[in-house]
Amino acid sequence: MPVTAPDTAGNAPAVATVIDRPITLAVGAERTILYVPHLAGERIAVVTNQTGLIGRVHLVDSLLASGLSVVKVFAPEHGFRGEADAGEQVKDQRDARTGLPLVSLYGANKKPTAAQLADVDVVVFDIQDVGVRFYTYIGTLHYVMEACAENGKSVVVLDRPDPNGHFVDGPVLDMEHRSFVGMHPVPLVHGMTVGEFAGMINGEGWLKDGMRCDLTVVPCEGYDHTMRYVLPVRPSPNLPNAAAVALYPSLGLFEGTIVSVGRGTDLAFQCIGHPGARVGDHRFTPRSMPGAKDPPHLGQLCTGIDLSDYGMKEAWAARKVDLHWLIGFYREAPDQKAFFLANNFFDKLAGGPELRQRILAGEDEGTIRASWLTDLMRFRKIRDKYLLYDDFVP
Repeated sequence: MPVTAPDTAGNAPAVATVIDRPITLAVGAERTILYVPHLAGERIAVVTNQTGLIGRVHLVDSLLASGLSVVKVFAPEHGFRGEADAGEQVKDQRDARTGLPLVSLYGANKKPTAAQLADVDVVVFDIQDVGVRFYTYIGTLHYVMEACAENGKSVVVLDRPDPNGHFVDGPVLDMEHRSFVGMHPVPLVHGMTVGEFAGMINGEGWLKDGMRCDLTVVPCEGYDHTMRYVLPVRPSPNLPNAAAVALYPSLGLFEGTIVSVGRGTDLAFQCIGHPGARVGDHRFTPRSMPGAKDPPHLGQLCTGIDLSDYGMKEAWAARKVDLHWLIGFYREAPDQKAFFLANNFFDKLAGGPELRQRILAGEDEGTIRASWLTDLMRFRKIRDKYLLYDDFVP
């Protein structure tokens, strides 16, 4: 089958594409017979964004059309329509189409309050994730599950494939460095769908005080962890296509450095560079644009590497977090002391200071990757308990 991916303007096909496999795939939201009858008579809150589609129809519209009582929508980072910048606070408002209140989970609070859940019986969670620890939707999932456990509400997760679910790699989070961009002791790439991850959160006692949430997962049909799945809708403003999603596990770490990942260009998370870089011959100048109002190095000419072709053709098959770009840019930085940002955001993204320290010490990629193996093997054993789909071969 041909690759069908959203273009950089955000245009999307009606359905996602599975590459090179004649298979019918149904995401959890599409399997309405498994959950709609059980929601009848319940007061429903939906945690979702622009990715919560059933074909071309939004889940919220579908639930309302089924006569169900949807009382509110909780919006994660980037908002209900997925247009807010990374890190930008999302405001409470009303949805113009349905009149439903939109309650932000990326503003004054990231965890639903007891008052916000008082008129709710069940919370339906349907957001497309990309399988990377520092992508904040699994943090939102955690807080939703925790709030529901505290307040006696149930959670229904409508599962979707993980486009990076075909491998597990990267450093495991040191819980002393826990933050909203890393809440769980998992590798940078955990190889799990949202539904599988929810089961792990519950089963491993990661909610506050070891609480368990009343959790139901509606699984995908026809999915397994060897599948190359191309998203039908960009999951956030700066992951516009399959290349960006495949490169995100490796390039996301650059956000804690002086290196731009192409925010404010047409190649977000498909190119890297900074002013005065001595690596590569690609040139780009970040500009203010929707989803990147104030990108790093705004208006400055950056030099670096265009990885878009590699991202589309080779990054998925590599099945690893590539460190050679990170190490190479550090070694060639005009001022190595300034390479990692002083706000320690790199350590939050990496899950602790060890990766940065190893790079500073001059270790090569092979040595650094070898340091992850014991933790990765331990995690894989835990992960196995919660898989809902056939796994890849290591």
